[in-house]
Amino acid sequence: MIFCVPQEAARTEQNITINFWGNEAVRAMRKLAGVSTAYLGTAFASANADWALNMREGVTSTSKSVYDLHMIIFWVCCVIGVVVFGAMIYSMLVHRKSKGAVAAQFHESTTMEILWTVVPIVILVSMAIPATSALLSMEDTTEADMTIKVTGIQWKWKYDYVDGEGAGISLLSSLHPEHNKARVLGSNIDLGQFGENYLMDVDNPLVIPTGKKVRFLLTAADVIHSWWVPDLGWKKDAIPGFVNEAWTKVDEPGTYRGKCAELCGKDHGFMPIVVVAKAPEDYAKWVAEQQSAVDAAAAGADREWTTDELMAKGEQVYATNCAACHQVNGQGVPPAFPALAGSAVATGDAGAHIEQVLNGKAGTAMAAYRDILNDVDLAAVITYERNSWGNSAGTVQPAAIKAAR
Repeated sequence: MIFCVPQEAARTEQNITINFWGNEAVRAMRKLAGVSTAYLGTAFASANADWALNMREGVTSTSKSVYDLHMIIFWVCCVIGVVVFGAMIYSMLVHRKSKGAVAAQFHESTTMEILWTVVPIVILVSMAIPATSALLSMEDTTEADMTIKVTGIQWKWKYDYVDGEGAGISLLSSLHPEHNKARVLGSNIDLGQFGENYLMDVDNPLVIPTGKKVRFLLTAADVIHSWWVPDLGWKKDAIPGFVNEAWTKVDEPGTYRGKCAELCGKDHGFMPIVVVAKAPEDYAKWVAEQQSAVDAAAAGADREWTTDELMAKGEQVYATNCAACHQVNGQGVPPAFPALAGSAVATGDAGAHIEQVLNGKAGTAMAAYRDILNDVDLAAVITYERNSWGNSAGTVQPAAIKAAR
């Protein structure tokens, strides 16, 4: 697995001792690279810990089929290698010139031509049959118990439960807020608290029931992403304007982690995937909780919020959805990501501000949040942007968002 970690986010534990080099070398590298000795130590320690000589078997029938296919082809290659190199070594030892060997003189051999034609065909067919079976099984999304639409968005995932138990639920899954804070250079947060799942946790994991065939529809809202959870045995590109299909069936409850596997922009390395498989009864409870949350959000959109309430919620929404581009301090990274502090949008007409957040801005990286955030979240984050970093432009209520839709 390759992790893309931007320079401003290159942080790891502060209490790891490096045993690979002497102090002088460590200090030299520290000056040269501009990172802490802990970062170097953890990088090498992680590489050591993840070192493996084989692929993982996974937890689904698909992943097990892929693993078995891999092992079959591996042993076929081993046998071919032993035969070929064995024959070469035997010939070099027994038929060398120093022992008086004389090369045979012939131009054609029907037997050899038949052998080197038939044997490779048999080998290829022996590999093609199980490979074709595995590929056909991977592409068979029929008879699914439920369908989930997966949308890649810079830099998060949106999950819409299309049918089956939980239909109508919509989740936005982003890097966990605490991990997001810790990754920022200079945060001085102790990373030991995150354990081995640092930068691999999210705020809202994808939850699926065990023992059910789940069909996925994968697409993207901006650039090409790729949804990859190794334990499920496959990965699929999420492409704007296209819909790819895949499926999985997990039999045992558990938590399975993955990453976006397509370079999709500056925060590509901070776009984890977490899938939680729950037993049917636990999944039913989770569905009930989510539906209650949806009802509460709908009710919240019909009341008037205080400025303090909107600012508190808006700060959370901004940190999850906007800070990656516009920065925590609202200064952005011009010209690609303009500053919000003192900007004409954040201090100007509220209707224009709402319009841009709802529908995005063509030709830029500004995404449309109409289908990503609910009315309360949108009102809160717009209010936060209009009243932070020296801005003072009044509040926006959820009712205004509902009207603008």
